[in-house]
Amino acid sequence: MKKIIETQQAPQAIGTYSQAVRVGDTVYLSGQIPLQVETMEIVPGGIREHIHQVFRNLAAVAEAAGGQLSDIVKLNVYLTSLADFPVVNEVMAEYFQPPYPARAAVGVAALPKGVGVEMDAVMVLDD
Repeated sequence: MKKIIETQQAPQAIGTYSQAVRVGDTVYLSGQIPLQVETMEIVPGGIREHIHQVFRNLAAVAEAAGGQLSDIVKLNVYLTSLADFPVVNEVMAEYFQPPYPARAAVGVAALPKGVGVEMDAVMVLDD
């Protein structure tokens, strides 16, 4: 049985998808880009602030599903420039502590709204 997760604390979907879907104890979090909730515009600043905003958006969806970032078991990072990968590691260390989730980093040609970073995740809850 699947349950759709929705929250006003994260950007609303800009396409035909849900913010997250829960099946059993597993939650699939859709990709987040650095959109501000209030304006649905890209947060000002460079890649570091964009990565922070993506983690804030993922955290809001995780909380709406009854979890938190530490419940993420798999994180996928999409970057238009793999030169930004060290910044991902630095910022990620502010949101996660060991044991870290499994992770992939993928270089892509383009992302929605011309941003440089998008992340999606899989979370497992213990309830």
